[in-house]
Parts: sequence; C-alpha cells; structure tokens
Amino acid sequence: MKFKMTICSLLVSSSFALLQGAAIANPFSLRSPQLSSGEILPESMVFQGFGCSGGNQSPALAWENVPDGTKSFAITIFDPDAPTGVGWWHWLVFNLPADVRSLPQGAGTTGNNQLPGTSEQGYTDYGTNGYGGACPPVGDIPHRYIITVHALDIATLPTGAETTGAKLSFLLRNHSLGAAKLVGYYSR
Repeated sequence: MKFKMTICSLLVSSSFALLQGAAIANPFSLRSPQLSSGEILPESMVFQGFGCSGGNQSPALAWENVPDGTKSFAITIFDPDAPTGVGWWHWLVFNLPADVRSLPQGAGTTGNNQLPGTSEQGYTDYGTNGYGGACPPVGDIPHRYIITVHALDIATLPTGAETTGAKLSFLLRNHSLGAAKLVGYYSR
C-alpha cells in the first residue's frame, strides 16, 4: 500500500509540475523592435522640448499570450524616478480592442493619433493627450521608463480623454487580468 501511495504522489506531483511548466512557458509578454528590457531608450522615444531634442514617437509594441477573458488593453509609460515625488506619466492609452496585439511606432504621437478603434489617450504629465517622451533633468540618475500593457476584464473603461495617470491606475487595478512590461533607461 505504501508503494502505491508513493507512486500516486509522484504522479500527482509530476503532473502538477508539468502544468506549472506549461503555464510558465508562455507568459503574457511584451516586446518592441526598438527596445529590449534594460536597454537605453532610442532617441526616437525622447521628448522634443524642455531642452530635449528627440523624435517624441511612441514605441512600436507587440504583445502575446494574453490572459483568458481579456476584453480590452491599456498601455502606460511611467517614470518613477522623475523628481516630482510622484513620478511622471508619459503615455496613457486605454480601451484598446481585445483583438489588437500590436501598435506601430508613433501610433500615439500627439496630433497624429493612429490608435485602433475606440482607443483613447489620457492626459500625460506634459499636459497633453498623447505620447510624451523621456526628458529627465540634466545630470540626474538614469531614469526608468516602465512600459506596461495591461489586459483588462472590461471592454470600455468608464473614463475619457481627461483621464490622468492616477485615475487610470485606480481603474486598472480594479480590472486587471495581468500585465506585461518592458523597462528602458534614459539620462542626459
């Protein structure tokens, strides 16, 4: 009897490990042809203004292995190292349709919105609705720019273009099924 219990325990343990391995093998993930996590942001993603002279274009992004039940996506770019005490929101996109799996470079550029369907852009800390690139103070530490795609359990968030980073963060927390991230760095 003891031998049968041991084999049964081993089979259950092995099956559980295989299931865990399958879940880990295909996590919700985000990639960009312009940036790998841990790299320095390209000049195309740097702000144009405040003493910076970059291309001010939102990055091309693609994501895969989205959580089951995803009804829409949101994208945020946040700099937690900005010398404001509360960070800096560089891009807020929400209500991206559930069938969207990528955005081209520059899709969120202010005045040239190329976002799909009913997607909306919130109000960044630059005071605009649209992407605003990196532009940390001269001589400051390299800042982290956290690019996140959020999978949501709701098709349309109950908000609009007036949405700030704080408000969107609150709504995302209540509707998140998962998130995929890239972190880039920039200093000058």
